[in-house]
Amino acid sequence: MTGRIQGGDQSLSLDLLKQKMANFAKERDWDQFHSPRNLLLALVGEVGELSEIFQWKGEVPKGLPDWKEEEKVHLGEELSDVLLYLVRLSDICGIDLGKAALRKVELNAIKYPASSNTNNGIAHTS
Repeated sequence: MTGRIQGGDQSLSLDLLKQKMANFAKERDWDQFHSPRNLLLALVGEVGELSEIFQWKGEVPKGLPDWKEEEKVHLGEELSDVLLYLVRLSDICGIDLGKAALRKVELNAIKYPASSNTNNGIAHTS
């Protein structure tokens, strides 16, 4: 099962991203550096950069109505870095990320049934 990401007028699969990232690394002879540990550390670094964008903004409303266009573009770049490292890490580890994510959603539905909606909108993914 393949996870799909909606983007504009097209749907982009995790498999396509995985292939593009593998080709990108191969063309640059970067496979030698893409160990699970190195990719995880790079991913953590990118999550840190993503966090910096929100660090002093307080609560931010959905849709980011008060943000400048260049701030949204920057956010998109950092979100993309996180996604791409996550896709690459899952590929190097031999994990089908789409299948794993769907399984996790199903497990969370069992763990947190809709009928027990007492969490005041707090998302749980553990």
